[in-house]
Amino acid sequence: MPSVESSARVRAGRPAGLIDTGAILALIDRSDEWHVACVEAYNRNRLPWLTTEAVLTEAFHLVGRNVRDDRAVWTLLRSGAVVMSSIGNEELPQIHALMAEYSDRPMDFADATLVHLAARERLSLIFTIDHDDFSTYRLPRRKRFTILPRIE
Repeated sequence: MPSVESSARVRAGRPAGLIDTGAILALIDRSDEWHVACVEAYNRNRLPWLTTEAVLTEAFHLVGRNVRDDRAVWTLLRSGAVVMSSIGNEELPQIHALMAEYSDRPMDFADATLVHLAARERLSLIFTIDHDDFSTYRLPRRKRFTILPRIE
């Protein structure tokens, strides 16, 4: 996992971009095939990364009863490197519309919250290992996401 000292790069204000479940898990799991690429991308970018409650729910569910990984996710949150943004009930229709628009993928709820948040916050950088889906999803005016880590 990236060192807690990296929290010195956390700046108040605008987030670097969005972070998805897979990137969070790859950061904390040294055995993950994406670990090195994610740590390098994390270390090259400013903080914080913005995420949603749905993404964090997914991450905590997937670490399950692994206490070490559970603590590592909490460390990222407490350090301010990953910040949760709220989504209100009034925004659920837009999230539902996104899931319907991409029903052929299908788009899951966590991804839909990130795409919605990207549009709302005018962010196009996403930290994810889910390149297939996020290269398909579009922001307003058909803008594409910039995905980290990059595939070489």
